[in-house]
Amino acid sequence: MQTKIARGEWVAPATAAAQRRAEAAAEEARPIGFIEYSERWLEMVRTEPNRSGKIRAVGTVRAYKGKVTGYLIPEFGDTPLREIDVARIRVMTDRLDQIPSPLNPKSKFNGVTRPVLIVLMMILRQAARDGHIAAAPNISIPKQESVRHDEDHDPDEDVATPEQVEELYVVTPELWAIMVLFAAWCQLRRAECLGLQRRDIEWHDDGSATLHVRRQLNANTGDYSRLKSDAGKRSLSIPSIMLNRLKEHLRVNVAPEAKAPVIPSNARGSLPLSNTRWGYIWADSREKVEGLADRYRFHDLRHTGLTMFAQEGATLAELMRRGGHADIRIVLRYQHATLARDRELAERMSGRVEARLASARKKAKKARKRRGH
Repeated sequence: MQTKIARGEWVAPATAAAQRRAEAAAEEARPIGFIEYSERWLEMVRTEPNRSGKIRAVGTVRAYKGKVTGYLIPEFGDTPLREIDVARIRVMTDRLDQIPSPLNPKSKFNGVTRPVLIVLMMILRQAARDGHIAAAPNISIPKQESVRHDEDHDPDEDVATPEQVEELYVVTPELWAIMVLFAAWCQLRRAECLGLQRRDIEWHDDGSATLHVRRQLNANTGDYSRLKSDAGKRSLSIPSIMLNRLKEHLRVNVAPEAKAPVIPSNARGSLPLSNTRWGYIWADSREKVEGLADRYRFHDLRHTGLTMFAQEGATLAELMRRGGHADIRIVLRYQHATLARDRELAERMSGRVEARLASARKKAKKARKRRGH
């Protein structure tokens, strides 16, 4: 301390504290640019848990980063956060809306504007919580519109016939053909199919089997990962229509170990087939089947199976459990099928009651005739 005083370097504690407060205030008052804060925000979402207390998935963070680096930074650069207002965001939105959809160039929507806008508002709301701006701009996020289809698209076009499902199974290479049946008749998602292991199939004494969906194959990392939600973890009865084929597939193509992938990259291999490679296999298979909608997705087989399940009279709760859905709003798309089944059952009931009443009236009429004689 004496040395600092002798050198003229000593500062009274109160003065030093005041200087630190002034520096902190100046830093806080400094207008922070979008690039700097967006990078800080990306690091936060990568390392800190979300509202549910879970660390975000690698794929989620990668998707956020793609929106930031691909669209938002080129748009705003070092623009101070305080200058990103409603008018500035509208300019960006109009520019994004002009980007044609890679999936459907004829579509009025490109599937880009809405997700980019969502990420931008997440960043600005966090900036408001951090005190860098007074409040996030009051912007309404447009609702999700279909990119793949036009307004007059009939959802029933996405439902394959049993004959088309069978043909898809036949034309797909034998090593991976069981994927088609898992999607259509067990209503699995692609990542859930690729995440299956031999131990997930439980055989029973009566010849039936139960499928336990416990994990998925992450398309971003290539590793097994947790399912998207707790609802995705479920046990399903495997329909008898595919049991013999599944037994043969396990015997010929799957290694005997409990953790062996049910969809291996090579026969009896220890590595699961990748999402990317399956994409190429699927593209080849669907081109060989006539009558399928343009660019028919593998996921549409799951939609096909759930629609048929609904037509058999499944309730919305049963559809949610079968499909591993956490949000009933998603399952409501199958309500038309359950209502059609309800209408069919109501007509059956009506016919049966009407026949019973007609029979009763006929018997009563005969009884009156006998009494008259």
